[in-house]
Amino acid sequence: MLKQFGHEIWTSEGADVVVAGFHYPTRMAVIRLSGGRLFVWSPIRLTDSLRAEVEALGTVQHIVAPNSLHHLFLPEWKRACPAAKVHAAPGLRKKRRDIAFDADLGNTPSAEWIGEIDQVLMQGNLITTEAVFFHARSGTVLFTDLLQQFPATSFSGWRALVAKLDLMVGPEPAVPRKFRVAFIDRRAARHSLERIFAWPAETVLMAHGTPVEKNARAFLRRAFAWLAR
Repeated sequence: MLKQFGHEIWTSEGADVVVAGFHYPTRMAVIRLSGGRLFVWSPIRLTDSLRAEVEALGTVQHIVAPNSLHHLFLPEWKRACPAAKVHAAPGLRKKRRDIAFDADLGNTPSAEWIGEIDQVLMQGNLITTEAVFFHARSGTVLFTDLLQQFPATSFSGWRALVAKLDLMVGPEPAVPRKFRVAFIDRRAARHSLERIFAWPAETVLMAHGTPVEKNARAFLRRAFAWLAR
């Protein structure tokens, strides 16, 4: 079910995706651009009810995979919205040769959403190069996997210990330790981070974690203090 998160932006929660026995809840966002065009970020599994709700908002024109890890449901969205463009994060074309991508996400916004959504690639990470977006009308920054937070009760046994050590179950969303270690080019990452810090952020959304709905800029500086220094 779609839930309005801010001005011209909605979210929907999806079923868990299981990776190495860890259950990851999923979340997508839909942004309505000028002219009723829809920007679908990190799409979850498409159901008939979700499709009807999305179509009630406008016409899907952009299906966006914000990093090379979030791609499972792209084919079904493309089948449902054949006129939409599918945008690939760096590295995803090589990983999913079965998908006919229409465009690649870069370090600057596409001409098709410039002025409404800004973006920057978080460079220097071995795991994935994530595109971070800023929706101007709602003041929302959209992260995918670089910020995460799970309830402490989500895991048990050895997985609970791993989740704790990986900083996945803290009091607020944080950058998991595996991603911190994977930033091998911190100078490039800091350059990307400077652009994110400059956005007039009011809220922060992520694919796995509790949204931050107040003091967003202060939160972002806390979350990335380990990298910024």
